[in-house]
Amino acid sequence: LTGEVVVRELTVAEMERAERELWIHYHQQKADRKRDRLFAVFAGTKIIGVTRCARHSDGLEVDSVYVLDEFRLRGFARSVMKLLIEECGRNETLYMHSRIELMDFYGSLGFHPIREAELPKTIRERFDFCLGELKGIDVCPMKRDPGCNPEKNT
Repeated sequence: LTGEVVVRELTVAEMERAERELWIHYHQQKADRKRDRLFAVFAGTKIIGVTRCARHSDGLEVDSVYVLDEFRLRGFARSVMKLLIEECGRNETLYMHSRIELMDFYGSLGFHPIREAELPKTIRERFDFCLGELKGIDVCPMKRDPGCNPEKNT
């Protein structure tokens, strides 16, 4: 690891860097500069992790948490998620489609499983191709209420 580790929100101008340097490895995601907020982990000047909070007309969706393979299992995903939660989830509920194997991780950050029908309509519609069978793609809907502090319970 070279350089100081910093976790912060990306500027709109830096969003293209996240796409080019990280998301090319993860489903080639693209950021919507009008509705998305991206948070990143930097090692020096290198972006090593990123997460996104997308504003839909009826709710906030956490999506695309990604850390480069060589930097995984060092707490960087947790650090960047904590900043996203602090900045976006303080006063609003956060929703997500979690991969089944990451549910414990998100649970430790205050997210809990919900029924698909409990997702806001526009967030639920992003997965309409599953025809209500999210388990078939190893995904579970989750939400985090504002003010939730799971660390107080540990």
